[in-house]
Amino acid sequence: MKRLRTQAGLTLEEFASQSGVSRAMLSKVERGEKSPTLAIIVRIAKGLNVSMSALMGAEPDPAQVSVIRKANRLAFRDAETGFERHNLSPTHLDNDLEFLLHRIPPGESSGELPPYKVPTEKYLVVHEGQLTVQTGEANYVLETGDSFYFDVRDSYRFINAGRTPCAYYLVIRRRRS
Repeated sequence: MKRLRTQAGLTLEEFASQSGVSRAMLSKVERGEKSPTLAIIVRIAKGLNVSMSALMGAEPDPAQVSVIRKANRLAFRDAETGFERHNLSPTHLDNDLEFLLHRIPPGESSGELPPYKVPTEKYLVVHEGQLTVQTGEANYVLETGDSFYFDVRDSYRFINAGRTPCAYYLVIRRRRS
């Protein structure tokens, strides 16, 4: 994170302003003293104008064919909530798409996630369990096998209000201006 901030030419104050994360929290994360939640990581990536995958260390892969072994997936687990994010797609830095697997334990959520700086669409299908997608003032309850699409214009969150784990596949499409 510090390397990306430095490359962007941002002071901690500027970074805090752009990300909406306190200077103190950013400093602790940079020093490895604090493990951020998913919601904080999303804000950090937004402040640096990079994808979450790039923030987590994804390297460009110019190959025409990519095999991503399960053991080698770029993954994140929120220590506070147990929310898991697994990147299933190649990590081409100039690619407009990300293919992900999210897992949410019963009674947990992603936390509130901010809209993107660039027009972004999300497509998902629930693999197991029940998922509530909250976007703006609306809640959409999805069951196993249901699909959902939304244009990310407002803050949103993914919620597992059920008693069993929830897993869903998510495709993120960022439209370039």
